[in-house]
Amino acid sequence: MNNKFFVDIILPTYNSKLLIRKTINSVFNQSYKYWRLIIIDDGSTDGTQKILYRLYNKFKNKKKILLLRNNKNKGQAFSRNFGLRNAKSKFIAFLDSDDFWSKNKLKNQIKFMISNNYDFTYTDYKIIKNNKTKTIKVPHYFNYKKFIHNTSISTSSVILKRKIIKNIYFRNLKFSEDYFFKCQILKRNVKAYRCPGSYAYYLIRSDSLQSNRFSVLISLWIINKNLNKMSFIDNIVSIFSISYNSLKKYGFR
Repeated sequence: MNNKFFVDIILPTYNSKLLIRKTINSVFNQSYKYWRLIIIDDGSTDGTQKILYRLYNKFKNKKKILLLRNNKNKGQAFSRNFGLRNAKSKFIAFLDSDDFWSKNKLKNQIKFMISNNYDFTYTDYKIIKNNKTKTIKVPHYFNYKKFIHNTSISTSSVILKRKIIKNIYFRNLKFSEDYFFKCQILKRNVKAYRCPGSYAYYLIRSDSLQSNRFSVLISLWIINKNLNKMSFIDNIVSIFSISYNSLKKYGFR
């Protein structure tokens, strides 16, 4: 594969000292080598920053890692936008600090994008909950209309071309900022396509924001109403459909 196809990986982290090594090592171990890792430490206070510097100093090719830091905790949206402002590559991938990848994720997904000239792709993914792993199968493609009824695109499975996110950024929301980010892209008549395979591992923690389902649904309602400009009926249908598909994926617990 031609080495002009570089990918910037945007990794925000906050107080992630227990998991960040595994996440970063899953990037270091990628079979595809033409990547740059942009790490944004969002004002961690638990020793995460020391771990990041140790991993950085351990890695031989320092040019492939960009360490950024917020002086205080500013949230995931701010951190991802900070990473996007520093991204220069043709492709952008996202990875959360408690998720990780299998070694052929970048190789197979970027090859799939190049072969099909796709701008936005995602994959199936595995969820880890209570030490049990389950593979989540996702639809073959999404447009905006499908996505607002089924939000099954895991952010840590996404790779997209940087050109399609021009003037799009993550809103500073407590919940679901990645939902609206994807909505903005798909509203531009962009389709997202599933790359065959499951390469991302998504950890569901009992104390995570996404475990608070009611708060997430309220945030989706507000986003649909105020940002997506949905009618009351369309919003009801969207929230009901998202809830139904979420229960199918993750179950009641």
